[in-house]
Amino acid sequence: MIDLNLPLWGDVTVFLLAALVIGVSGVKLAEYADRLADRTGLGEAITGTIMLGLITALPGLAASVTAALQGHAVLALSNAMGGIAFQTTVLAFADVMHRKANLEHAAASATTMMQTIMLILLISIVLLGLGSPDVVVGSVHPATLLLLAGAGMAFWLSYRVSEQPMWHPRHTSETVLDQPAPGSQHEQLWLLWTGLVVAGLLTLVSGSLVAESAGNIQDKTDLSAPIIGGLLMAGATSLPELVTCLAAVKRGALTLAVSDVVGGNFFDVLFIAAADFAFLSGSLYHAPGVGTREILLTTITLLLNVILLSGLIYRQKHGPGNIGFESVLMLLVYFTGFVVLSFMH
Repeated sequence: MIDLNLPLWGDVTVFLLAALVIGVSGVKLAEYADRLADRTGLGEAITGTIMLGLITALPGLAASVTAALQGHAVLALSNAMGGIAFQTTVLAFADVMHRKANLEHAAASATTMMQTIMLILLISIVLLGLGSPDVVVGSVHPATLLLLAGAGMAFWLSYRVSEQPMWHPRHTSETVLDQPAPGSQHEQLWLLWTGLVVAGLLTLVSGSLVAESAGNIQDKTDLSAPIIGGLLMAGATSLPELVTCLAAVKRGALTLAVSDVVGGNFFDVLFIAAADFAFLSGSLYHAPGVGTREILLTTITLLLNVILLSGLIYRQKHGPGNIGFESVLMLLVYFTGFVVLSFMH
């Protein structure tokens, strides 16, 4: 890692300040993305997945690639998978905020369900890479090439389902439809795009600082890489998804909130492909230190998204504590999973 010769408290300070910038930028990202969705007519599902999902994923991309370039393969993998796990669990907190009905009931759409299915497919490819033989094609593992091909198919299918859906979830009194805000067609496009880009650049730079400081903290403490990468670094670089998701729910843009998280998760899986290209010592999936903990973290992430999909399909209106059963299960799986990971060496 790039070490600025700071003491431990200095690295912790850099980490916290960078995380704060990421969080503040996330609030503006949600606002600009929601207004752009209305102004351009793209809709919240596609805007959340591609536009907002990509931009809020930038800190994680910077963190994973930086870690891989500097030889921290476990950090790169843990940041990507831990980010997906954290961001999926964010929907449970958003569910708590939306008191009228279960979030997955109110925001259900064919596009969101297809996106979640495709995400499960991509995470399964990562799991295949971790359990397959250590071979490379050029300088990367074949799983990375499968990830890129699978991502292309996933984006195409999600777009087709959004543009030409063959069925729709039944609308109820609790369903919140994606409707443009009044007066949205009079917004200045260049101002919206400028605000979105500036906020995105701030998150990108802050993501690099988070990666560097997290690596330095790991070097100076006894904390394991999966905990540093999968919990601390992933949590910090996932702050945009947390903030934008909660801000979108507060604005009433429920489809944008769910699509932002699922879209961000799409790009987080691709961090692993980017990190494999950046890792110059062979296959990222079989680098020194990568093993059972990373397989468990990936499996936890896969399970969280299966639970989310079940909630989107079942569409429970009210559950325990006025949130859906899937939110309760996601919180239980997430926190139990990281407790188990913390005891693995």
